[in-house]
Amino acid sequence: METIVSALLVFVSTSIDYLVVLTILFASQGKEGLKSIYAGQYLGTGLLVLVSLIAAYFLNFIPQDWIIGLLGLIPLGLGIRSIFVDEDIDEEDIEGKITRDGSKILAFTSLTVAMGGDNLGIYIPYFTGKSLIEIGISLVIFTLGILILCKLSQSLASISAIGEIVEKYEKIIVPVVFIGLGLYILIENGTINYFISLITS
Repeated sequence: METIVSALLVFVSTSIDYLVVLTILFASQGKEGLKSIYAGQYLGTGLLVLVSLIAAYFLNFIPQDWIIGLLGLIPLGLGIRSIFVDEDIDEEDIEGKITRDGSKILAFTSLTVAMGGDNLGIYIPYFTGKSLIEIGISLVIFTLGILILCKLSQSLASISAIGEIVEKYEKIIVPVVFIGLGLYILIENGTINYFISLITS
């Protein structure tokens, strides 16, 4: 149950930006671009997760858990940064990245990867130390999450001013979840206790 909840939190917190972008894309591309958007989202997220799993695999060879726990500083830092840095999503810039020439799937995949660069800072600490079963459960959650995300974005594309609503709540949810995840990783791996013991010894 803990794995399901944590996977949901990780996916939701890293997908809010995508919700805004996908809503814009579904609204601008029309029916002919639906399959390409879905494919691009799955392929792009899949690439990010694959890179994270490879990095997490090698990090598992680090002998002491408290060192791995230091990775929690990454989402913690991203959460704090998101409080102070306002990164508005430019609709014209997004549409400009999707060219009419060449493969739309490749364009959407590239956009997903480009926007999800920061997600590596969340995925890598999250997957580090996870068992194969936990990784499998997380991947199922992510797979279903992408489908729901795309369906939701497709529905929201017909609602005016929805981007403003999503962005409003994004500025609240993302910092809270990222900071919480960072603290969870630090505590779970005994990093905080390790430094407390150093100070008190």
